[in-house]
Amino acid sequence: MQIFYDFMSYTDVFTYNITTLELLLIYAMKTIIYQSDYLGNGFEYATIAQPDDYEGKVVATIIRRQSSRPSTKAVLYVHGFNDYFFQSEMAHKFNEQGFHFYAIDLRKYGRSILPHQKSNNMRSLIEYFEDLDAALEIMEQEGNKQVVLSGHSTGGLLVTLYAAQRIGKEKFEAIFCNSPFYAMNMPGYQKRLLLPLVALFGKYFPEVLLPGKISEWYGHSLHSAKKGEWDYNLAWKPHLVPALNAGWINAIYQGHAQIKKGIILTRPILVMHSNQSIYSKDWKASFFEGDAILNVKDIKAGAERILAPKRKIHEVHGGMHDLILSPLRVRERVYLVLFEWLAQIIK
Repeated sequence: MQIFYDFMSYTDVFTYNITTLELLLIYAMKTIIYQSDYLGNGFEYATIAQPDDYEGKVVATIIRRQSSRPSTKAVLYVHGFNDYFFQSEMAHKFNEQGFHFYAIDLRKYGRSILPHQKSNNMRSLIEYFEDLDAALEIMEQEGNKQVVLSGHSTGGLLVTLYAAQRIGKEKFEAIFCNSPFYAMNMPGYQKRLLLPLVALFGKYFPEVLLPGKISEWYGHSLHSAKKGEWDYNLAWKPHLVPALNAGWINAIYQGHAQIKKGIILTRPILVMHSNQSIYSKDWKASFFEGDAILNVKDIKAGAERILAPKRKIHEVHGGMHDLILSPLRVRERVYLVLFEWLAQIIK
């Protein structure tokens, strides 16, 4: 039986005139009971109930794998668009370094998608802040005191904006962004002329589906049933991305506008990206050697607009869009740079 997480804060408790028994019940409901995850091998998950939104019932899912060593260090991984957590090798790498590993499948993604929901659907990136707040609170209650907030692609954009909004209330000590989605990968004239119009349309007509599709070749370069080395659920991470809502475009546009204005953080940040972008309408072996989703120049430009202590921007030669899914020799370099940087931040 799944136990849902009550997201009431301490301030909520004292806002209402409640009895001692009611107070005890509130704290009891905060207890998370994990179940074995489909990944097996020590992975567990728990479902977090969130307030209903414009589609109805909403949940997020926290996944964890604890280190074999006693530790107060942990990482929270946030996946990207058309994605969910399946990268078990990454969890093992963090465990080996003495970190408890946590990931979150955000609302309407992966383990958290409900039958009545459209996958990936959102109207503002702020919707996900509730999911991150809940996950970080759970981690804190489980004794984690030195937390790394990690995000890939859209997850990288999300954790960057979240960190900027939580200054003074941070429950994390460092931020790691793996190929963060800091700008749309499109020609400059489309960014200046077309994108603002589509975003404005999405503000008032968020549920309208937009024409066009994202290339399936990136998925082919990853999945073991095609040309890649990774096995994952194609229902949760399909090669062909479902049509986007106009509201999603507006939400991303607003997030990118914040990056363009500049971001101030009080926690150190490491931004890593490939050295090159790959553009091709047909399959090529070069899909294994570069970022087939984003323009790496946009990532670097966005990262340079971030003001933070011990900020580091690192280019990974031959890295794919998800750097930790790159060929073995490349991802080993990624982990080397990441953990050397973290050793300076998390003692």
